[in-house]
Amino acid sequence: MISFSENSLTSTFVSVEPAWVWWTVAIVVLVFALVVYWIWRKGRAFAPGQVFRASRLSKGNRLFPTQVLITPSSVVQYTAHWIGKQEESIHIAHISSVKITTGMMFSDVLIETSGGASPIVFHGHSKSDAVKMKNLIEHSQNAYFRAGAAGQNAPVAPPTA
Repeated sequence: MISFSENSLTSTFVSVEPAWVWWTVAIVVLVFALVVYWIWRKGRAFAPGQVFRASRLSKGNRLFPTQVLITPSSVVQYTAHWIGKQEESIHIAHISSVKITTGMMFSDVLIETSGGASPIVFHGHSKSDAVKMKNLIEHSQNAYFRAGAAGQNAPVAPPTA
């Protein structure tokens, strides 16, 4: 019969991995899960309403895709970062034109403002989202300017004494 001694290669001490290997693997998995959660959390819609999110497959939107919120009074561009965020808001009255440039897969929406500076560009949206964004902006502008024109031409009641 063969007997195994404590110094043999088949002893328990040599054949079992040390506990630090399991702890290292557990910590790496935990850190990876936290990074994935952080990226997912930053990529959620930042506000209720008509939020259009760029594709993660497009240039500049890999981790934190740009989001565009269109309200009846403004257009908000939201870009998340590892720490913090960047928001840019444009009032509907200050938008002079909206252009869509389409590529093979994605579309870019260019908003020119009445200030005359370089246009604001939203990269990597689907073609249907780009058309919806343009239609929503134009609809909001029509409603805004109709309400303003109606308010200016409306008769004003004389003050009562």
